[in-house]
Amino acid sequence: MGTGHIIMDEQAMQRAIARISYEIIEHNKGAEDICIVGVLSRGVPLGRRIAAKLSELENVEVPFGELDITPYRDDVKPDGHTEKTDIPFDIMDRNVIIVDDVIFTGRSSRAAIDALIKRGRPRSIQLAALIDRGHRELPIRPDYVGKNLPTSHSEKVKVSVSEIDGKDSVEIFSLQ
Repeated sequence: MGTGHIIMDEQAMQRAIARISYEIIEHNKGAEDICIVGVLSRGVPLGRRIAAKLSELENVEVPFGELDITPYRDDVKPDGHTEKTDIPFDIMDRNVIIVDDVIFTGRSSRAAIDALIKRGRPRSIQLAALIDRGHRELPIRPDYVGKNLPTSHSEKVKVSVSEIDGKDSVEIFSLQ
């Protein structure tokens, strides 16, 4: 894939997570009735960080869950896939914030919404993404964005998180 260009380092990612957390609090008038659901795989550690920041800022426990969207995707049909969703709380009548690392076409977000609705009827579903790279194919727009990063189709955005990759960064690569 070649050498990437670093778009966000660890500090920039921390600032983006803090900003998203403050925006969530402002939009929802606090953190009551909020729960965070991270999309596997890199949305999980990002979502966990946002839930922790919300809990710290508002002094309330913000429930956190993990969402496996694989069975709901329209681009892959998993053979023998064991779903790894772990949402240990009721989403009924809650404001659920889905957290993903990158929003691109909107198809993963649609799959996440489908997977979530199968588990109940939340009061609202909001979407947070660390990176919004544009190029939507579906009418989906994130409510909270860490960084807007206009890209071409010939570029790839890679989000690295310390919990999985040993470092925090966002890099962009040219595929040509």
